[in-house]
Amino acid sequence: MAAGALAVLLSCLSCCGSALWRYHAASPNYRIFSTRTTITLEYEGTLFSEWSVPRTCSIKDKRSPKTELRCSTPGFQNIKPIVTGPDLEDERNLFVDSTNICFLWYLKIAQYYHNFTQVIMIWVYDPENADPAELQLKADAPSLNSYVLTRQMATLGQRPSIRTLLKRKFYLSDEKLKDGAWHISVPMAANDIIKDIKGNQVTFQDCFVSDVLFLLGFPWLTIPEIPGFLPISSPRGSQLMIVSAACVPSSIVLVAHMETFQTNDSFRTWTTIRVPPGILTDEERSNVSGVSISPDGVFFLINGVLYLKNTTTFVKLGSKENIPDGGIIGLTTRKWCWINYLLKANKRSNLAIWTRDAVYLGYDSLEFVEITNMKKVRESIYIPSIATLSIHSIVYTAHPFEFGMFLSYCLTCNVMKQIYLGIYNEDSRQWLLKDFSLNVTRDTFITPHFVYSSMPELILWDKHRIYYSYHDFSANGVIQTPTEFGNLSKLSDDSVIHDVYLDYYGNILVKMENNNLFFFKIYVRDAVKLPLWTNKATKTQFFLNSVSQVNFVSVFENGTLGVQEFPLSLEIRSATYKTKEKCPFVAFHNNIDRVFYILDKKKKLSIWAQIVYPENKGLYIIMELYGPKLLEYKFHNKYEIASGFCTKTMDIMLYQTINYEAVHDYFKLQDQNTGLMIIQVRPSEFGKTCPTPPRVFQVAIGCDASKYIVVKGFDYNDCPRHDFFYIIEKSYLRHRPNKNLRVKYSWKKYGCPLKVDFRTNFHPLLELHNENGYIENVEVNFIVWEIHGRDDYSFNMTMQKSGCLNEAQTWKSMTTLNKHLPLEEAWGPQNYKHCFSYAIGKPGDLSQPYEIINKSNRNHLVWPMHRTGMYVFRVKILDPNYSYCNLTALFAIETYGVIPSPNGYLVFSVLFLLMLLFCSILTFSYFHYMRIYKHLYGSTDKRKQKNN
Repeated sequence: MAAGALAVLLSCLSCCGSALWRYHAASPNYRIFSTRTTITLEYEGTLFSEWSVPRTCSIKDKRSPKTELRCSTPGFQNIKPIVTGPDLEDERNLFVDSTNICFLWYLKIAQYYHNFTQVIMIWVYDPENADPAELQLKADAPSLNSYVLTRQMATLGQRPSIRTLLKRKFYLSDEKLKDGAWHISVPMAANDIIKDIKGNQVTFQDCFVSDVLFLLGFPWLTIPEIPGFLPISSPRGSQLMIVSAACVPSSIVLVAHMETFQTNDSFRTWTTIRVPPGILTDEERSNVSGVSISPDGVFFLINGVLYLKNTTTFVKLGSKENIPDGGIIGLTTRKWCWINYLLKANKRSNLAIWTRDAVYLGYDSLEFVEITNMKKVRESIYIPSIATLSIHSIVYTAHPFEFGMFLSYCLTCNVMKQIYLGIYNEDSRQWLLKDFSLNVTRDTFITPHFVYSSMPELILWDKHRIYYSYHDFSANGVIQTPTEFGNLSKLSDDSVIHDVYLDYYGNILVKMENNNLFFFKIYVRDAVKLPLWTNKATKTQFFLNSVSQVNFVSVFENGTLGVQEFPLSLEIRSATYKTKEKCPFVAFHNNIDRVFYILDKKKKLSIWAQIVYPENKGLYIIMELYGPKLLEYKFHNKYEIASGFCTKTMDIMLYQTINYEAVHDYFKLQDQNTGLMIIQVRPSEFGKTCPTPPRVFQVAIGCDASKYIVVKGFDYNDCPRHDFFYIIEKSYLRHRPNKNLRVKYSWKKYGCPLKVDFRTNFHPLLELHNENGYIENVEVNFIVWEIHGRDDYSFNMTMQKSGCLNEAQTWKSMTTLNKHLPLEEAWGPQNYKHCFSYAIGKPGDLSQPYEIINKSNRNHLVWPMHRTGMYVFRVKILDPNYSYCNLTALFAIETYGVIPSPNGYLVFSVLFLLMLLFCSILTFSYFHYMRIYKHLYGSTDKRKQKNN
């Protein structure tokens, strides 16, 4: 398929007369571009004469339009084609590196939906000696060279592992090779997509294997191709439209003038999206003006009407879904991915659509809500009644909960209009009119994009110029060029701007309709033109591939696609080499290794950043915070100078000091002090060649949903895994019901009960855990209660022994005080008051049991001595300054060791029988001995009579 697309491309180029030249490397995405690399030079056009290369490089055939080049010396190499005629081709200064990294990891991923796992097959390959299928990333198994190389590396101790950057999971490969490769099984995860492969520091022929960063999440389903369905497309002559899922960038939809294409693997493979006949007319099918992708499917905007295409259906959306049946002028989805965020509201939108007068947000399962309309806007701010006010466009910002609404405003609307900006926060549900305005001609359409930053910072463009608004709208202007005052069209043969690509590294790439390219970086106010990479007559669009590199996709007239890798970093270094532009700083380091931090009560976040720059530059580090003012912070700066370089280090401490104990409205105070802040740490100056972007990250203040508490010593493995029933006698229950309580013991809920001798008092020890395991021992106060209502247990400590000065809170007092609340809500951190001050509480009976436990107060649970029992307790953290979470846990205790009390009737019966037996024996003995006596007495009398 790629070969056919290339043939079509070359055929097109040969007839169009456009000339350009490119270079390629065997290493995918130009990851290895060194003195060991074979560089392929390729000229497209009819005016080629020969190649001009430096002496440090050797060329295979300098008179061939396509040849191979090797450079033995590292550094910048000036390369250009010599052509006939007056026009000169662009020269490039390619930077050839010197490195000991020669080998790469090859990945082949198998999806197993029955258990939601992905098995990654990994082997080592040498790009300079690899099989063509490996270079095209289509191999199913190692080639012979790769097979031998992988086995050799494994013998030397090589063993790859996969690390996830968001959740910090670690997966090790199988120790033994299978079919010449290692295998690693990882779970499918939509919230842990950024992964990298690392190996041991093992060399073969002085060469290492390069680590690789890649994106792998939960795969999206591909819409099936059904015979008889018809193509859906944009109008003939229009430019390509492309959209990708923000957190799954390899899932892409591309709309061309003859077909719509879908891919889930960055165009390694693709399918077409077609619609059933009879729903759209031929004119409607070829008039797509907007497209967006979401978990619900692919949305198409056609003649002001919204349609949805998914794996099972193609439907028209309208009033049934609470959106207009027509008049929709735009739709958009989020551009920047935030996997984790702290949302106080119930949900977050993933789609926005708008008419001239209203904005609608779309949620999962096709739920739409109107957020605002122009009538509400006019009521909230003063707008003259004669003025025209309409929605120009909607764009999501880099903030996970915000989008910008750009308003078009004019009075007479004859020549000029003004563009204003309002930002809506979905969590707070508040609008904020920003200090931004742009004057443009009446018929000008402005396309805005928010860059990846903490503050709302903008790049906007019309057909000819790029506008910027940096530093919270305080720095505004037009991106300048060396000539033509920023008019990119005059530098591109009067072509107009097609699209602008922005990435997480601050790179901004402008593509004209004739494929001319301009580059600048965030906070930079001028652009540089890059050499032409794709023929001017070919319709192209850029996208982010699965290894976070920008690529170009081209659509040809025969309905095929061609993908070209684009060496952005090499092109930037080549273009800026001529201007001698350098990054103002040498290095920018920091310890910010996450994009999401969450702070609980009394927790602190310590970060640092360091900048190294030439002496007398006067650079410094800036920290910018955006969002509600929830945190306090401290700075500590250190400064060093040596050998003509300055080093500045800034230590930053972020924290809260709110005291929640004994406050009037605990939950309201918590709500006021929880939320999300976006923080950015950056150098004070940037340049187009700076490799290190600003560090943007979230700090959420609130409950970490992954945290939970456990009672130490309890698990689910030390007992038979089955449920059973037991009876609690009514006299042991708190409310003294009329009958005994039959309880089902659920092993899945309660785990294994801990067996405790009745003579042993029990002291629960709590541990705090999260999804990664143990965090810390819980030192603060907590309470326990038996969830089925038992109250036949007590505590060994009294209030007096615990040091109370006033009567302490107990379950009895708190349930009496809060009769309207369920038992589990009657007492907690929201109403806890300690007893160790005369100013808090009131005097009372201090001989009562003290019912509050912590790790160090030696307060134990005491069991009744005259019976055994099964107790299921719930434990809750009582300290109001410990956590924003309602931390609870269940544990079960089974007491043993008590001899059951005898039954009185049984004792009486046994004694009666014993006495009866004893009396019977006495009676029997009496008569027995009387018989013996009579016999003896009678014999004696007879003997006397005989003697007489």
